[in-house]
Amino acid sequence: MDTVQFTIRKAERDDIDRVIAFITPFVQQHKLLPRTLDELDQLVDTLFIAEQDGEIVGCAALEIYSSKLAELRSLAVRDDLQGKGVGRGLVAACIELARQRRILEVMAITSREEFFKACGFGWTLTGERKALFVQTRDDDDDGTG
Repeated sequence: MDTVQFTIRKAERDDIDRVIAFITPFVQQHKLLPRTLDELDQLVDTLFIAEQDGEIVGCAALEIYSSKLAELRSLAVRDDLQGKGVGRGLVAACIELARQRRILEVMAITSREEFFKACGFGWTLTGERKALFVQTRDDDDDGTG
């Protein structure tokens, strides 16, 4: 894996418009769910951005549901930098934040199973517990309606 120079930092409120602009193409390609300004504003304390020469090249957020569970959300990396450590760095930052806040489990809902497995995620937890889902909307509904 080739690595590139980038920095990861916690986002600030001033970054939110740039984050929305960054994730918009991923949303349009149905790789990410849409995020509103309000949603990102609520996540700003647990939102990380990866930068290269002052430009956002990746982002990820940790949405904390309780002291037991958080979800890694809105992970996106610029296409030309995928496979170069940016995504892994963002995942690591989110997991470290979960550890600092003593959250027991972090989940990720993804179509990139192999990436998350390589980051230490698995299908089961202690005691063979698994997450199961049911979809309550039509496949063509993007959730913004």
